[in-house]
Amino acid sequence: MTAFPDDTLQAAKDWLDRFAAALAANDADRLASLFRDDSHWRDVLAFTWHLTTVNGASALAKAICETQTETKAFDFEIDPDRTPPRVVTRAGTETLETIFRFETKLGRGSGVFRLVPGTEGLAGWTFHTALQELKGHEEKVGWNRPKGESYARDFGGPNWLDQREAAQAYEDRDPEVVVVGAGQAGLDIAARLGQLDIDTLVIDRHERIGDNWRKRYHSLTLHNEVHVNHMPYMPFPDTWPTYVPKDKLANWFEAYADAMELNVWNSTEFAGGDYDDTEERWTVTLRRADGSERIMRPRHVVMAVGVSGIKSMPELPGLSEFAGTVVHSTDYTDGEPWAGKRALIIGTGNSGHDVAQDLHSHGAQATLVQRRPTTVVSVEPSGQLVYGLYKEGPPTEDCDLIVTSVPFPILKRTYQLIVKESQKADKDLLEKLEAVGFKMDVGEEGTGFQMKYLQRGGGYYLNVGCSELIIEGEVGLLQFDEIDTFVPEGARLKDGRTVPADLLVMATGYKGQQDLMRLFFGDKIAERAGPVWGFSDDGELANMWKRTGQPGLWFIAGSLAQCRIYSKYLALQIKACEEGIIPRKLKIEPTTAIAAE
Repeated sequence: MTAFPDDTLQAAKDWLDRFAAALAANDADRLASLFRDDSHWRDVLAFTWHLTTVNGASALAKAICETQTETKAFDFEIDPDRTPPRVVTRAGTETLETIFRFETKLGRGSGVFRLVPGTEGLAGWTFHTALQELKGHEEKVGWNRPKGESYARDFGGPNWLDQREAAQAYEDRDPEVVVVGAGQAGLDIAARLGQLDIDTLVIDRHERIGDNWRKRYHSLTLHNEVHVNHMPYMPFPDTWPTYVPKDKLANWFEAYADAMELNVWNSTEFAGGDYDDTEERWTVTLRRADGSERIMRPRHVVMAVGVSGIKSMPELPGLSEFAGTVVHSTDYTDGEPWAGKRALIIGTGNSGHDVAQDLHSHGAQATLVQRRPTTVVSVEPSGQLVYGLYKEGPPTEDCDLIVTSVPFPILKRTYQLIVKESQKADKDLLEKLEAVGFKMDVGEEGTGFQMKYLQRGGGYYLNVGCSELIIEGEVGLLQFDEIDTFVPEGARLKDGRTVPADLLVMATGYKGQQDLMRLFFGDKIAERAGPVWGFSDDGELANMWKRTGQPGLWFIAGSLAQCRIYSKYLALQIKACEEGIIPRKLKIEPTTAIAAE
């Protein structure tokens, strides 16, 4: 096996030059020889106009050459403006990681490749290509920023405020895009579309931008660190705390929408819509708080309502007999009114634990009811290990590209290694939890909490103190299978005892996006669009951030980091649709994963 050379820049350049030459010759065999047998190519729009992964040297070489006919990629070079080539460890493997750039017939792209020592020199392990901009349709930022001449030079015409008010009113036009939801997902995609000159209206049922965070329980803060969570074009100030409080984030959302000149209608509900296949346009009904309705005909609807949609309120035996108060965790706000009262919290994910801890801090007697095993990690250091790249030193833009470049098989292995490390760090905590009867797991195939989030949107807890309260008996613990039925006084157990309760908090998560689609659009469109979230056969999140089986219907959701990263690619696709570069209707399915030979 060869070792990594001292001159990593030259080694990376030599490999990339060989790749470019093989691609220019459309020589799949020569291209395949540059990669290990167990290599992976993840493309984000640049070659395939999909988010897709191909596994195995022969398969990826064939796929790259086949798509190159249309892509016409050229001018591959190490990007001198990005983090230089460096030897790092990814998924337990030492690798030379390099950021490069290239052009295509239609746009400009960036990518990341990773090389590992082989018997005949360095070989490709992972290869990533991502479209960054469309030629002739660059974002209006930096050198391309708007000059503002319409209000800076025409002293007799409408000023900036006049123009903004007219833009938001939509009195004489319909938007090209309606975005449902003004959380991080909705604001990010609206900001991206705005820089591409796509007229976008964001609607939200809350009274103020940021209320989706502002109205949540009193003590809520983000559970990952501030440097991971920036929003497009406007990073958080360096003065901000490591863990951002909900109200601070909510206020930032409001300021962000104003600064980015986003058109947002608050107190507005999406009342449903239908799609005209002939005109390739939606007819949607927007219902305002005053009872008025507006019918609009956008070409695109972006659902930005979170990983899940409708609150899940499972039917529990005897629940209708319970005489106390029942609320979903989304509607829980503050434990102060429950001081001295008794509460049962159904569910042991993040929300369940946080609600229990908040109730306890206000003097309530809180008991968690566990329905299934839960993945538990300490918020520090274990909960931050998955974000370790953002502490390595590269700027956020480079970190985002590196994160995007990781194909599913490598991501899975990364999470498995992180789980082993976190279990060592959390050994004492986990043993004490087990001793008091708390049931735990480490996710499917030992992939931990982050993969649980990507697969099902929950099932884990980042411990910020509630685990210790459970261990010490300050917060009670009850297994759901111990409950026989609910009665007016609380929960009657199978052994005959009754656990009294005044409050029942259902921290039971949400139904999937397909349920929400059926509510808004009916069964036909929901079936056409297909399942949302969770992994599809090619290792990509199903129908997220890309064209679906239903033309003009898009989905964006996830963490602040995910929304920041993938809003760019979703916006590029919508722009490409509007410019006639790609069809709105998805004619082919994304490339499926092909097992390495």
